[in-house]
Amino acid sequence: MNRKSYIIAVKGKLNKSIRGKALWLLLAVGSSLLTSCNKFLDEEIQGDFSSSTFYQNETQALQALNGAYNAISFTSSNNALWVIGDVASDDAIKGGNAGDQAEITYIDNFTADANNGVVNNYWQFLYEGIARANNVIAYAQKTPMGDDLKARIVGEARFLRAYNYFILVNTWGRVPLKLEPQVTQEAIHVPLSSIEAVYSQIEADLNAAVAVLPIEYTSGDKGRATRGAALGLLGKAQLYQQKWGSAISTFQQLEGLSIYGLLPHYQDVFKLDNENSKESVWEIQHLTGKNPKLGSCLNQWFAPSVESGYSFNAPTEGLVSAYEKSTDGTVDPRLDATIGRDGVEWLNGAPFQASWSPSGYLTKKHQQPLTEVSITFKGDGDLDYIYLRYSDVLLMKSEAFNEIGNVDSSLANLNKVRTRARNSITGEIPTDLLNPVIERGQSALRKIIQHERRVELGQEFHRYFDLMRWGKQVAESALGSSFNYQTKRYLPIPQAEIDANQAI
Repeated sequence: MNRKSYIIAVKGKLNKSIRGKALWLLLAVGSSLLTSCNKFLDEEIQGDFSSSTFYQNETQALQALNGAYNAISFTSSNNALWVIGDVASDDAIKGGNAGDQAEITYIDNFTADANNGVVNNYWQFLYEGIARANNVIAYAQKTPMGDDLKARIVGEARFLRAYNYFILVNTWGRVPLKLEPQVTQEAIHVPLSSIEAVYSQIEADLNAAVAVLPIEYTSGDKGRATRGAALGLLGKAQLYQQKWGSAISTFQQLEGLSIYGLLPHYQDVFKLDNENSKESVWEIQHLTGKNPKLGSCLNQWFAPSVESGYSFNAPTEGLVSAYEKSTDGTVDPRLDATIGRDGVEWLNGAPFQASWSPSGYLTKKHQQPLTEVSITFKGDGDLDYIYLRYSDVLLMKSEAFNEIGNVDSSLANLNKVRTRARNSITGEIPTDLLNPVIERGQSALRKIIQHERRVELGQEFHRYFDLMRWGKQVAESALGSSFNYQTKRYLPIPQAEIDANQAI
């Protein structure tokens, strides 16, 4: 059985009166999986707990924390990170049937308005994660338990809050900075903060997490936020703000932990057996077959109809053609590890058929063969989502070094990623495929790094955010004439939030 840290779903909401102190908590108590099954409890426990009756011991604090982890998973279709990261970019179209999930089409076409259901649900999804993290930060500090465990629990919650705000600020720009439990009018009605203020809070949360989180966990807690995860997200936040030197320093601290590295073969990174590997800096955990559900919806949303899937997030021809090809026809092995294409072996061994997708392609990442998850449970996938990989760190370092004019260091990091891809080729390696980059001009190297991020991280929900942070010229060139950087970079704040939040 696969090594996995169970997620305990804890949902903290306001009492219907929203004026009282009661927290509604849904506790789905799990356990940990090592190489063999430990005892666990699948029983759904429901109750009405006030702040005076919950957070009475470390077990309850951990349950609440695990609920904050569950709040960012792909167990719910409301987690639309893939819609923003891929579909809104040049790497994918909505896919599926034309009339299905039409509101995603509006995001794809840059015509989504404040009443778009996907936009609204994703906003609520992210703030639910923040609310759960805020509860843990506020109440766990008052819970009787050891100081080290208390600091770690609060550190994990601050990491999760930073993650949610990082997605929010790069999707909507100015957003309400809610940092307290939602039990007072002042905590509910919060004005929009500047982008700078949101990033400042993200950095503060992550620096606090770095100071208290462990480098590694024992097997039973694999998947929790680590010091490396906090450093990785901090470096990414610094990179997005063009704090090149700070980002480099942070990534070097991450590498100084001496636990991360590239797996030998690219195609192995996304296999169930390699979850929480040395290449994974941080991944969101999933587990099939639990009640309440802890599995990933992506396994069904991206699958073809012949596997009871919906064929969403369909890769574009532009992404497919971005992968290198040798003169003898050998392709970059990352292509077929990422995308299903006509005639090439699919996950279950049969040739892929272009008719399975409106674009002619489907993403392979985030999907499992039917030998792992049957059609009956297709929407309850076992595969984690890797948000931050070591190869991403290397490419971000390469980018930052190039921006400060350190070409040698930029090339060294970039070529580590390309060399791993080259060594992933099955059979004889062509002499003209995935060779080391030698370009030393800053502008030309910048474009090469951007291209490498596209093919290395394809279909991992980073592309749109990359395009936006690279600026108007890059974004509009990639997305075409229908995209106006000034007016379309950020999604509109949901009308429901405007109506409910009197401070906006």
